[in-house]
Amino acid sequence: MLQATSQNIYLNVPQSEVGFIMTLARKMGWEVETKADLLRKYIASRPKNVPLSEEEIIEEVGAARYSK
Repeated sequence: MLQATSQNIYLNVPQSEVGFIMTLARKMGWEVETKADLLRKYIASRPKNVPLSEEEIIEEVGAARYSK
């Protein structure tokens, strides 16, 4: 039995054509996700209670930002 696999692609289309592309995708049975959808999904999957203090977070951000 052959199993279909999905391939993620990103399209930049004129705003005036977005409705057409979304309709076409739904008619073809394709899953459509916007950047906002992907970001929401990513944020929802992150841990809620991270065992770091605010100071530790600031130190990590500073280290990542200024260590070049």
